[in-house]
Amino acid sequence: MKKSDHLKDKLAAIVGLLLLLIFDQWTKLLAISHLKGKADIELLPGVFSLHYLENHGAAFGILRDQQWIFLILAAVFLVAAVILYVRMPFTARMVPLRIITVFIAAGAVGNMIDRIFRHYVVDFLYFSLIDFPVFNVADIYITCCAVLLVLFVVFYYKDEELECIFSQKDAKQK
Repeated sequence: MKKSDHLKDKLAAIVGLLLLLIFDQWTKLLAISHLKGKADIELLPGVFSLHYLENHGAAFGILRDQQWIFLILAAVFLVAAVILYVRMPFTARMVPLRIITVFIAAGAVGNMIDRIFRHYVVDFLYFSLIDFPVFNVADIYITCCAVLLVLFVVFYYKDEELECIFSQKDAKQK
């Protein structure tokens, strides 16, 4: 792959990340303006609703008001995502892994933005049928892509393909 293709790929990743962040933050602003202080909006009665929640912790409110822990974790995930993205071979076979990395980074940054500027994360999607924790779009990015990541690593990529991402020697030879 030519250097110009590498640059285009990285630019596409940055644009994708920004678009994902904009969508996440836009949905959270909609939740604040249309749901805060109001009754839930049931989209599927007894199953799924829009429910405004200011989450000062993680799922189920664990580690409440320990924002620094989540900021550090998000920063670590973001740095790891950038390093892995840059070290991945620029091949068509790695496209799914690149996309997954961008989505996970966008989810981490989306919730990090909330923690920095609001001191809580805006959650608003609620599956009442199973009493699942209230979540947001950034959480969807992270959760769905984490599942996809596991599936791709287990069923799609060969060990040798992944080793080159984590091997310092191979990364320098690219």
